[in-house]
Amino acid sequence: MTTLTSTPRADGFRMPAEWEAHTQTWMVWPERPDNWRLGGKPAQAAFSAVAEAIARFEPVTVCVNAGQYENAAERLAGQRNIRVVEISSDDAWVRDTGPTFVLNNQGEVRGVDWQFNAWGGLNGGLYFPWQRDDQVARKVLQIEGCARYRTEGFVLEGGSIHVDGEGTLITTEECLLNANRNPHLNREQIEALLAEHLAIDTVIWLPDGLFNDETDGHVDNFCCYVRPAEVLLAWTDDERDPNYARCQAALKVLENSRDAKGRALTVHKIAIPGPLHASAEECAGVDLAASSQPRDPSIRLAGSYVNFLIVNGGIIAPRFDDPKDAEAEATLKRIFPEHDVVMVPGREILLGGGNIHCITQQQPAPQRG
Repeated sequence: MTTLTSTPRADGFRMPAEWEAHTQTWMVWPERPDNWRLGGKPAQAAFSAVAEAIARFEPVTVCVNAGQYENAAERLAGQRNIRVVEISSDDAWVRDTGPTFVLNNQGEVRGVDWQFNAWGGLNGGLYFPWQRDDQVARKVLQIEGCARYRTEGFVLEGGSIHVDGEGTLITTEECLLNANRNPHLNREQIEALLAEHLAIDTVIWLPDGLFNDETDGHVDNFCCYVRPAEVLLAWTDDERDPNYARCQAALKVLENSRDAKGRALTVHKIAIPGPLHASAEECAGVDLAASSQPRDPSIRLAGSYVNFLIVNGGIIAPRFDDPKDAEAEATLKRIFPEHDVVMVPGREILLGGGNIHCITQQQPAPQRG
């Protein structure tokens, strides 16, 4: 595998939109007992259901630590379109630890390997150590034979950005300007690095992400692109909800923004479920560790229907056994009339701190201009 010293933009590469064609989707098997309850068994069932849903539309590769290889291989055995590979990791958030794939118009795909510090390092990060997670992107690119760009000195997670594939990126100040990511860089310097590595020209900065999101407000749990010049925003009309001010502030920014092509944005809204909380029994099933974040029934979970994945011809979205599930499904079907919307149980994934978009990473198909 080649590690390049240039940048994707300089070499004619860009990050495509999620709705562009995929070769496959990557996942990582959950097992960390201080994050996933009951040794990760309920989460493994949930991840398997997500993998099987995606596999209806495109191939899936599931990365597994050596000790869980046989278990994962057996649980996923007989599933067409799913392969299991042994890659060591610290946890299962491949959106943030895997590569961000970039492509050119000559049919080549490469990957950006962002530096990873477990969402904050020793200043509010979610676990320690994290060096095996910081190696996941490199290993994935090596397996695929893709050249690699490594951003040593620049920390970023894939869940903190969304792009339209046409020059515009959406993110949150809460995450990218957080002192626990890149305190040595200012907004303009961060924008310049994003421009060079993703070939974007415009950054739309939302103030905050969803309330209580332990990633420090990842945009993929709050607002996403659904097609060029159209976004979907998590929404509540309840003024008592701590998300209310966040939604209002985001809407104001979106309504007053123009994308890289000068277009105004159409903003669709999707209800926020809940409020959702872990039960005492669910929290009791998580191992205690000084290096991990606490799990407590009093802590509101950052549940969101925005945390879905666009695949080839499908939408894989979470449901929470919540009264708003049906409304969310109807919203997604309206926004994506050409896609098959598949709702998969998302509560078990949420208990670990994220959802379907967080546990997946799409690999775009090569394109020829």
